[in-house]
Amino acid sequence: MIRVVVADDQPLVRLGLRVLIDSEDDLDLVGEAEDGRRAIAVVQRTRPDVALLDIRMPVLDGLSALRAIVEDPHLDQTRVVMVTTFELDEYVFEALRSGAAGFVLKDAEPAELLRAIRVVAAGESLLSPTVTRRVIDAFARRPAVHTPDLSGLTAREREVMGLVGHGLSNDEIAERLFISPATARTHVSRVMVKLGARDRAQLAVLANQAGMVTPS
Repeated sequence: MIRVVVADDQPLVRLGLRVLIDSEDDLDLVGEAEDGRRAIAVVQRTRPDVALLDIRMPVLDGLSALRAIVEDPHLDQTRVVMVTTFELDEYVFEALRSGAAGFVLKDAEPAELLRAIRVVAAGESLLSPTVTRRVIDAFARRPAVHTPDLSGLTAREREVMGLVGHGLSNDEIAERLFISPATARTHVSRVMVKLGARDRAQLAVLANQAGMVTPS
C-alpha cells in the first residue's frame, strides 16, 4: 500500500482527493491537513510515502512545509508532490529547487494525479513532458541564481544532464544518444551522485542553473 497525506485549504479539494485515493486498492489516505503547519504535524505523525501539498495555504505556505519535511531526517522516505495552478510558475520552480519530487496541476485529470503518486512513491520524480517542459521553458529565460560546479562530469554526463533538464525520460535519452535505457539510467544516477541531487527533479533544476536548458 502507498500511504498518502493530503494538505489543501479548500475542503472540496480535499474531499475530491480523498474520494479519488480511496477508490484505488493500492492507495491509503492516512491523513489530511488544511494548512502548512498542520501538514507538517500530520506527516511527522503518519510518515507517509507521499505527501500532496498545496503551494498556497494559510498559517504556513506549502513551500515552507515542503522545506520542513525535506530537512527532517526522520522523513527521508516521504516524497513530496506540490499541487498548484500553472499560473504560479515561480512557486513551482522554487518547489523543485527545495526538494519536491514533482508537481501536478489542480486541473489535471484524475489518472494523471494517480500516476504522479505512484511514480513518486516508486522513487522517481514526476517530470512529465506535457507540463514540466513548459515550466522549464519559462524558467530557462531567467538568469541562474547559482551555477553548479560541473567540473567532475564527463562530456557524456553533461550531455545526459542537459537532456534531463529538458524533461526527457531515460528511454528518450537512450534513443537520442543511441545507447541502452540501462546505460542512460546509469549516467543519470552517476550525475545525481556527483552533484548531490536529491532526485531527478533537482537534477533538472541544476541543469537549468548551469545554462543547459534553452526555451523550445
